[in-house]
Amino acid sequence: MEIRTVFVVGSGQMGSGIAQVAAQSGFQVLLNDVSPQLIDRGMKAIEKNLARGVEKGRIVPEVKDATLGRIGAALDIESAGGANLVIEAIVENLETKRDLFSRLDGICGPSTVLASNTSSISITELAAVTARPDRFIGMHFFNPVPAMKLVELIRGLATSDETFESAKSTALKMEKTPVEVRDFPGFAGNRMLVPMINEAFYCLMEGVASAEDLDTVMKLGMNHPMGPLTLADLIGLDTCLSIMEVLYEGFGDPKYRPCPLLRKMVKAGYLGRKSGRGVFKYGD
Repeated sequence: MEIRTVFVVGSGQMGSGIAQVAAQSGFQVLLNDVSPQLIDRGMKAIEKNLARGVEKGRIVPEVKDATLGRIGAALDIESAGGANLVIEAIVENLETKRDLFSRLDGICGPSTVLASNTSSISITELAAVTARPDRFIGMHFFNPVPAMKLVELIRGLATSDETFESAKSTALKMEKTPVEVRDFPGFAGNRMLVPMINEAFYCLMEGVASAEDLDTVMKLGMNHPMGPLTLADLIGLDTCLSIMEVLYEGFGDPKYRPCPLLRKMVKAGYLGRKSGRGVFKYGD
């Protein structure tokens, strides 16, 4: 099935990024969230990213204007009814996602593909609340979406070949590199990445080195573009904790036990860049 209209649920960092790359690739996009203020904030983030692209010579002003012209605000979830593809990019919580997909299943037409941008939750389990598990797939983009080329395409137990190929062609049109991944906790990327971040928190908790020096070890010793603690702040400490909990519960292996310091910081509201404070402080 040809994808022409994409409905994005969630206008935060990931959702607005997905909406931007979809619109920039020629898709008509509707961006939805729980309030007009959140949608407006997402639209401003998209406009800022595109303006930066113009300033740096990556795109011309006409591309910026055309991209913004393809994105509309959807104030209610019922607007998803006319979309060919719905991509969910909301909070990383199983029950919240299940409730959303149950509603979307009753709103969307029978041929609409439902996709989740979840970073760790079972695609099979999410698909099970719908009457279309064959037209359900994981499309896990990476942050920041406009810059990162990878998209994990996760097959649920019932995901059809047609749905997979439709998602793959959509990712390619967005100039992303899709990789096929099976439905295991954390998939592939976060199963490898987040335990490394978790171990960095253990090193910090145990006083092995300062946060700055731990990041420096990975940047200069392992050639990573940013250290694991800075990356955790970018991803969101709450999201990192959620992924570790999925891994710990899914595999039952103590090597995935979330670091107590990570738990403590999330309880304190130190969530990273989005809250102004994580491992490091941001803004004023």
